[in-house]
Amino acid sequence: MLAAAGGEATAGVPGLRTLQTHLAREGLNVRADGRSAQKVYGRFEASVRNELWTGDGLHGPKLGDTGRRAVLLGFIDDHSRLLVGWRWGTGEDVFGLEAALRSGLMARGIPGAVLVDRGSAFVSTQLLRACAVLGVKLIHASPRAATTKGKIERFFRTVRDQFLVEIDDGIGLAELNRLFSAWLEVVYHRRVHSETKATPLERFDAAGAPVLPNPALLREAFLWSQERTVTKTATVPLHTNSYEVDPALVGRKVQLLFDPFDLTRIEVRYQQRPFGLAVPLQIGRHTHPQADHKLPPAPVGTGIDYLRLLAEKRDAELGGQRIDYASLATPGDGDGDGDGDGDGDDRDINQKAGTQGEH
Repeated sequence: MLAAAGGEATAGVPGLRTLQTHLAREGLNVRADGRSAQKVYGRFEASVRNELWTGDGLHGPKLGDTGRRAVLLGFIDDHSRLLVGWRWGTGEDVFGLEAALRSGLMARGIPGAVLVDRGSAFVSTQLLRACAVLGVKLIHASPRAATTKGKIERFFRTVRDQFLVEIDDGIGLAELNRLFSAWLEVVYHRRVHSETKATPLERFDAAGAPVLPNPALLREAFLWSQERTVTKTATVPLHTNSYEVDPALVGRKVQLLFDPFDLTRIEVRYQQRPFGLAVPLQIGRHTHPQADHKLPPAPVGTGIDYLRLLAEKRDAELGGQRIDYASLATPGDGDGDGDGDGDGDDRDINQKAGTQGEH
């Protein structure tokens, strides 16, 4: 309207810039359709454990003398905030991802859904196949939507503030995994969460022991799969290797299932039906090309007192004092209680065994 009336500022009439400044100061510079308004995010939490796991990666310290940074791949349970599966590795690859997910499945059960981003490892055919076999819904977060994975991002901030500040560059990968396990089980899982008002371990275990997957199903889920067309000589190639299959499959496209760390054992399937094992004819490679990486040897310990104390405490919890079986059945006792006093009183045995009850 001002522009139609003349546009330029005259005596007693403000200019366009001045008017816009006053409108912004009063909060009136918002479009009527609301497109310039800030996006509002709702709060979400899974109602039960194993309803939703969220996975992501965190870069950590440099390993040894290689200069490569360690990467933590982890999955957190949305309801309890328990880190159900994790693994420190040398990269954000499919091998580290499968190791982290598999450890979580073996210890905590199968989730209903897994939420991840669109990194190369998280969109791999191997992860898609594993989730399909296990009946897990795989959800990929929208690009540049970090708030979607807010709980795992908040956990990573805790890792940086409480764990990584105690770690120096040059640590070995095995030692890093050992110290992280100690910090996770002794500190994080047993500390009351500010949001849930309970420890992650208590909240996860509140529903009792989870149902764990069948080992055979777990193995099937993490087999890699590739398709090949059977040649006229009833053979199939796979990563420079050659295998013989059933002659009835000549000219047909078959599915080869294998462990990426053992290419000598290949299962053959056609239209979801098993056709036995392929017979190796020429083996030039025993592992998948992506599985050829080797880890550097662990360097000398760095002397991290705090984390080593946690590690020693965790080792003591896992191992504890071993039962002296010889003392429980000393020959020549005569009274059958094994305490050597001949009175038939088994209090000594109970005292020894009682110390092991919680282990």
